[in-house]
Amino acid sequence: MSTAAHRTPVNARSHREPVRPFALISKLLSVAVISLFVLAMLVFTLYPVAFSLFGSFKTNMELMNSSNLLPAALQWENYAEAWQRANFARYTWNSVFISAASTVITVLVCSMAAYALGRRAFPGNKLILFLLAATMFISIGAITYRPLYDMMREVGMHKSLWSVVLIFVGTHLSFNIFLLERFVKSIPKELDEAATIDGCGFYGIYWRVILPLMGPGLGVVSLFSFREAWNQYILPLIFTMTRPDMQPLTVGVISLKYSSNAAAEWHLMLAGSMLSMLPILCVYFLTNKSFISGLTQGSVKG
Repeated sequence: MSTAAHRTPVNARSHREPVRPFALISKLLSVAVISLFVLAMLVFTLYPVAFSLFGSFKTNMELMNSSNLLPAALQWENYAEAWQRANFARYTWNSVFISAASTVITVLVCSMAAYALGRRAFPGNKLILFLLAATMFISIGAITYRPLYDMMREVGMHKSLWSVVLIFVGTHLSFNIFLLERFVKSIPKELDEAATIDGCGFYGIYWRVILPLMGPGLGVVSLFSFREAWNQYILPLIFTMTRPDMQPLTVGVISLKYSSNAAAEWHLMLAGSMLSMLPILCVYFLTNKSFISGLTQGSVKG
């Protein structure tokens, strides 16, 4: 009967290796640098919001002369006066119309374009995708506002909110199509083949198979589009400058800055700005989970 020999490994250590001081210092420094960077970014991001929030509860005199961030006393009447002085009901409806119409059109157009580009191989497919990716780095600037205004005036839409909607949708197609095309490619093609066997055509596959499975991606595009349309300022200002009744919240709230004697009333404008932020914050909190899942789902190909 043989006895098993127990051998001690050559590399076995009877005690833990001593911690290297240089490695420990390097790790602590890297953590400190990252923490300081994150803290600085938080300050630059949150300070304007905090200044606006606390400033909306101050009197105009305190806001202009005091260096304290916190108000001496909460002036709740600022919000009541801002709501009464500005036509908030009308401004809110205009903002909702622009944002909702832009979102619906963007989702329909971009989902169909992404389906065609992601599922059908046709001449120029790769070229279109390349051009879409390239145009994402070209932003609409002040030089394009005059041609866009002239174009809308020629078709008689320069005094309509639809001009803002159509221009917004057109300038944001590239990113949204490119994003949804990634989602379409993550859907297995076997589902298309099974739907074809069941009698679905090109549009039937899109409507019954692809569109429901693009739900997370459509949620991301919808939230992006709604937020961007809600926060638009320059474009609605150009097309509603002579029509105050058509102005959205981002434009109309500026009227709170001036009173009848042309004195700047920043406290009322800040209160109006806080009120205009509430709807988009509610939309974000309601769609937060689907937004995050949509961002992560499209990154993995099925």
